[in-house]
Amino acid sequence: MILSALATSVGINLALTVLLAGAYTLLRRRPAYVEVYSPRRPYAPPEPWLPAAWRHSEEDIQAAAGLDGVVFVRIFVFSIRVFTAAVVLGVGVLMPVNFLGDQLRDIDFSDLPNKSIELFSISNVQDGSNKLWLHFSAVYILTGIACYLLYYEYKYISGKRLDYFMTSKPLPQHFTVLVRAIPVSEGVSVSDAVDKFFKEYHPSTYLSHTAVHQTGKLRRLLNDAESICTKITNLKYVPRSSGDAPRKFLGLFGRNDQRGTYQKRLEDLEENVRMEQSDATRRQEIPAAFVSFKSRYGAANAIYIRQSDNPTEWQTEHAPDPHDVYWPFFSTSFMERWISKFVVFVASILLIMVFLLVVAFVQGLNNLEQLEKWFPFLKNILEIAVVSQLVTGYLPSAILLLLSSYVPSVMKLFSTMQGFISVSGIERSACNKMLRFTIWTVFFANVLTGSALNQIEIFFDPKEIPSRLAVVVPAQAPFFIAYVVTSWTSITSELTRTAALFFHVCAKCCKRDDSKAPSMPYHSEIPRILLFGLLGLTYFIVAPLILPFVLVYFCLGYFIFRNQLFNVYTPKYDTGGRFWPIVHSTTIFSLVLLHIIAIGVFGLKKLPLASSLLVPLPVLTLLFNEFCRNRFLPIFEAYSSESLMKKDREEQSKPEMAEFFSNLVTAYYDPALKPIQRSSDSDERTTPLLSSN
Repeated sequence: MILSALATSVGINLALTVLLAGAYTLLRRRPAYVEVYSPRRPYAPPEPWLPAAWRHSEEDIQAAAGLDGVVFVRIFVFSIRVFTAAVVLGVGVLMPVNFLGDQLRDIDFSDLPNKSIELFSISNVQDGSNKLWLHFSAVYILTGIACYLLYYEYKYISGKRLDYFMTSKPLPQHFTVLVRAIPVSEGVSVSDAVDKFFKEYHPSTYLSHTAVHQTGKLRRLLNDAESICTKITNLKYVPRSSGDAPRKFLGLFGRNDQRGTYQKRLEDLEENVRMEQSDATRRQEIPAAFVSFKSRYGAANAIYIRQSDNPTEWQTEHAPDPHDVYWPFFSTSFMERWISKFVVFVASILLIMVFLLVVAFVQGLNNLEQLEKWFPFLKNILEIAVVSQLVTGYLPSAILLLLSSYVPSVMKLFSTMQGFISVSGIERSACNKMLRFTIWTVFFANVLTGSALNQIEIFFDPKEIPSRLAVVVPAQAPFFIAYVVTSWTSITSELTRTAALFFHVCAKCCKRDDSKAPSMPYHSEIPRILLFGLLGLTYFIVAPLILPFVLVYFCLGYFIFRNQLFNVYTPKYDTGGRFWPIVHSTTIFSLVLLHIIAIGVFGLKKLPLASSLLVPLPVLTLLFNEFCRNRFLPIFEAYSSESLMKKDREEQSKPEMAEFFSNLVTAYYDPALKPIQRSSDSDERTTPLLSSN
């Protein structure tokens, strides 16, 4: 890519970024769009969003979005700190050294716009030059800064998690465990078996239990009823003259009374729901139950001490928050879950294969000769300078960003099929899937496909990995620089919420009231942020020109998502910061990949001593990671006996605990089995039948 093509991409995306931010600033002040841009705070004064986003404290963020919201913002804080240092080193030191080299060609400032951006890469430094020791030193310095900040953030967020636990009010999930694989004798119900077992083996701490019932059919009926309720509600916005019955031409043609028809269907469905609820309560138990205890310590003992001599029976695990339970999971058998995991595995491989074909096509757009070969009728058009710059500098990254935006919903569907017991569990699993997909398809697929499809064989010869990556990674620097620049528009579009705005306008045109505050899509946003961290670190010494664009991305994201967490997204769950270990592990992976590429680059640049001296760096980084895992990760997996006992003793004499334990007995009652409520009067707003995940 030449500098003018990069400038074209920067100009287009900068203009779109300013345009989107300006559109948001204007639209958010109009009452008609408050439901889109401020569903959480519809009556808040429309103060300027940028100063407001900056002014909010971390305590405000935690109050609005929970500890997960704090962790999400801390990802941007960490990234901004790391890449500020990277920009100082890369742009202030390495890029001038690269530019002043003469490995590629002599510098002609008069024709600079038509020069390749490789002039700013390490490729322009003479082989064996002593200037390369500056790059060597920069790798060690940036690694030290990144590891220090990683340690600081892990320690800081671990402390926030402990404070979050110690200052929280009593929560049902702290006193409850999920028990599965319950052995049941013939003639004995699951409920009786659970009650007998825990009264015998946990007599002093056992409080109550709630057996899980199979409610798949019941949920389908309830979903149908909810759909009809929505239709009845929307019909109330349609005017009807004088309350007269709808007329038909000659008594034969015309519309029936839709409202009355829906009301009759709703009444029939509600009767079926009541019958199904009665059947489910009597006989459709499955071998699982939520068991509650009188103390947090008692619940922890039940989780971490094996309950039976047969490890396949009486299996216990943490119970999620009652509002976080994904109830449809319990309607699947062991065999169904096993088949689902196999199907998800195969589907994931097929998705990656399909995306590899897409990446191969996208990479072809970077090569005008290849593009002219595919589409010969475009040859004359592609010869126009502006068109060629647009196609090579903007179009490939825009296509990849657009297609990648559909992947998170697919990954969430895959995780749902695997049978997790909570919405948070589904989204954390989808986050991991999305992260692996992003790294191996968006990064490695572009790197390998852009050079040669047969480059995949480098992973079968570990000794050649550094040298081969040192060749293929720099070759794709222009594409990834354009990809980062294009992402400015993508992240700014989060402000305007284009899709939500479109559906809102359609709903208003149809006179419907479907407004609802969404939840934060951590499973899609966290992998996206970490991808740009990976790109910035891996291209740190190879093509430092990418660094300022990455830093701008993180700065935009910091302000935009602080605004969105307060005004748009309503937290659906709070894992207590359990997304941070994913961030830490991915950053370590990015650092090690940087080291491997640097080792290969110095080998190719005929500076073998620098390569040898870099070999201990990835080892030291992995040792640092192991230290952090042993020091901090257990805090994110379980609370200590010290914390549990201290919290239990502080609350045991509080009078409100009696009311809490009274409510705990029914906290995990399946919402599908609760009595339904309806409005028989069609002139009143229909009450939602069920509020469940």
